[in-house]
Amino acid sequence: MPPLVRRLWHRVCARVAPRPEIPSALWLDTLQRHPFLAALPLPEKRRLRTLSALFLRHKEFHGVHGLVVSDAMAVDIAAQACLPLLHWGAPARALDWYGDFVGIVLHPDAALARRQTVDAAGVVHTQRQVLLGEAMERGPVMLSWQHSAHTDENTARGANLVLHEFVHKLDMRSGQPDGCPPLPAGFLGTRSFRAARQAWWAVWEPAYAQFRERVTLADRFGAERPWLDAYGAAAPAEFFAVSCEAYFVNRQRFAQDFPTLIPLLDAFFKRPADDPPQG
Repeated sequence: MPPLVRRLWHRVCARVAPRPEIPSALWLDTLQRHPFLAALPLPEKRRLRTLSALFLRHKEFHGVHGLVVSDAMAVDIAAQACLPLLHWGAPARALDWYGDFVGIVLHPDAALARRQTVDAAGVVHTQRQVLLGEAMERGPVMLSWQHSAHTDENTARGANLVLHEFVHKLDMRSGQPDGCPPLPAGFLGTRSFRAARQAWWAVWEPAYAQFRERVTLADRFGAERPWLDAYGAAAPAEFFAVSCEAYFVNRQRFAQDFPTLIPLLDAFFKRPADDPPQG
């Protein structure tokens, strides 16, 4: 079935088929494993449960290297992946943001990938890269289950592998990820898509530059390391993903270091003004 036809079919099924349900015990266990999910208000937990169930209907999980994907593992990934979509309207429409892929590949641990680079002289170099996760444009999402399963231990430092990779998918909705996801006209009071992007970069670019400088000072001169994962200094797209994972799992701590980014992320993820703080 062509991708466009499959997306339309899934959308129709989501509207006319009986609403899927995640068993209560399984859902409660999932919430208890993740403090940032357990802290959600009850109406948002219900909405997230519906989103997660629809997500599970349309996605396919594949375990590799002998890993068997259980229902609990699938629900765990789904709940985290759907968190950014929580306030984006009807579940079927919100899930269209993840409509360019079906497969989610789980590795027991980090994966080794072969990468080729071409230097200035035109010489091709092949090397192996250790990957904890990877989001591929119009392709599947790969995750290390070991590093996805214990996110409660990473909440204090604002880290979450699942959110990181699925936020990359949001960034990819307009092509190659660049640190600015597709923004609607009217975003933060702007009147065009171009103006929306300009408003985004006017705030985002200085924050990224300052963060890179802090990471450089720590690496080269032994200055205090920033709280946010230094991997965010690798590229604007990584800074966006690292910022978003911290925003969702430890908003209060993230806001201390990046107060100027909070209004942008609140506007993009359509976070209600009266939502209680998380983290």
